[in-house]
Order: sequence, then structure tokens, then C-alpha cells
Amino acid sequence: MLQYQNLLSDILENGVVEHHERTGTGTKKVFGRLLTFDLSKGYPLLTTKKMFTKGIIYELLWMISGNSNIRYLVQNGVNIWNEWPYQNYLKANKLERKFPMYGQKWLDEKNNFIEKIKSNGKFAEKWGECGPFYGVQWRNFSGVDQLSNVISEIKKYPGSRRLIVNAWNAPLIDKMALPPCHVMYQFNVSKNKLSCMMYQRSVDTFLGLPFNIASYALLTLMVTQVTGYKPGNLVMALADTHLYLNHVKQAKEQIKRKPYKLPKMKLNPKVKSLFDFKFEDFELVNYKFHPPIKADISV
Repeated sequence: MLQYQNLLSDILENGVVEHHERTGTGTKKVFGRLLTFDLSKGYPLLTTKKMFTKGIIYELLWMISGNSNIRYLVQNGVNIWNEWPYQNYLKANKLERKFPMYGQKWLDEKNNFIEKIKSNGKFAEKWGECGPFYGVQWRNFSGVDQLSNVISEIKKYPGSRRLIVNAWNAPLIDKMALPPCHVMYQFNVSKNKLSCMMYQRSVDTFLGLPFNIASYALLTLMVTQVTGYKPGNLVMALADTHLYLNHVKQAKEQIKRKPYKLPKMKLNPKVKSLFDFKFEDFELVNYKFHPPIKADISV
């Protein structure tokens, strides 16, 4: 994962500071970078800090299913998408003044909200939605199941240059909790190896990118298995590639750490359909990592 550390160094050395960005936190950024990972050499999971592998797997399964309601995630102990439905809930019920953002009352009410999402199906149906993003577009882009179609195309026409899944459905962007950051991806078959290239419009390099790398690597391995090919490369085209200013110190610590050998991700060989994978079908082997680095959360 030296590629990742080199990217951090690139941003720190060559990045431009931008204060006028959506979160108000401020970033240091570069634009237009490319990362390539040979999946035959190991699973590209960051070793210079511990990664939330459980969250990576459950989120990917969630997206593959076409789901956009956080209930599935929170029932499995994954809370990475809670913020957006919770904010919508407060706003819709005019509770912002009663629960000032990030105060103790706000946190207590958020915990109460998540417990209701877990235990009350009707409540979750009404308030747990993230809108028609990611998995919804993968499986139902204006009525088209892009992901199923791509799997079929790989099997029938592996030389196709149209093996594309697109998440950027422009008319629906305003209805999504967050416009897709990883916008589209394309598969390629060459010399009996299957590769994936994804395009990401906005890259939170410290917190988000390691998660994105591992997620798309896993998706590629899954598609490789169900289509009968060997793992090729994961290529990531990164547009606005930034470090939030409250992550600069942590990024410098990341660069100092020597990466360990990449782990392996074993998939249950009995699974023959992309849509049949369950959490229990994945086994991470030989994952050695450095201690976690505390970081502020940016969105």
C-alpha cells in the first residue's frame, strides 16, 4: 500500500488549501490522480492502521442488494450512514433547536433514533432512507438492473467495452443523502483476468479512500469468482483528492509507518451468484496492522 502513502505525501507537498468547500472544515487537495492495485498480490487493505473490515463487507453487500435503508446496516453493527437519515429526521420534525448539533442531547437522541431504526420496522421504513443512491442505481437505474446486466455481459461477451455501472443519475441527485462520490466503475477481461476501474469525483483521502479501495477490491474479487476469471487489477481514477485540514497530523503519522504484507481475502467457493454472498462467506487471512489513528470525522 505504498501507493496510498505516496498519495498522502503528494497531497501534503503539492496540495492547494481550499477553505470554500461544503463542510467548512477546509481541505488540502490535488486533482486527477491514479492508483493501481494488482489483486493477485493480495487484498489491498490498509495495514498502517486498523480498518473496519466488517463495515466494508456489510456496506458492499447492502449496496449490491440495491438497498438504501440503514436498518440492515445498524442491525449488523455498522453505523457509517446513520448521520444523514438522522439529520433528515430532526429537520422534518423541527427538532434542531431541541437537540443542538453534536451536544449531549443530540447524541442521546441519535442513539434513541438508531434504537428505533433497529427495533421498529415501520419507523425504519419512514426515517431510515438514504435516498436513491449507490446500490439503488446499481440495481435500478431508471428501471435497469445495471449490475445484473454487467455480470451477464461478462459471461457472454467478455471483450465488451460496455461493462459499466453508473451511480450518477443526475435527475435524482437532490433526493440522495449524499451525491455519489464513487460515480461509476467498469470491468475489463484480458488474458483470463478480470480488472475493474472506478472513477471517484470526491476523495476523502484519510478516512474514505482506504475504505473505497478495500470495497472495490472486494467487489472485483466477487465478480471474478462468479464469472470464472482470475483477479486482475483495481484501478482508481481520483478527481478532487483531498485531506481535510483536521486530518493533516494523522496523515503525516500514516506516512511514517511501514506497511505490513497485504492480507488475503478468501471467498466461499460455493457461492456462484454475486447476489448470494453473505457476510459469513468472507474470511480475512493474515491481517497484521498498526494501531488505529484517532481522527475527527468529516463528511
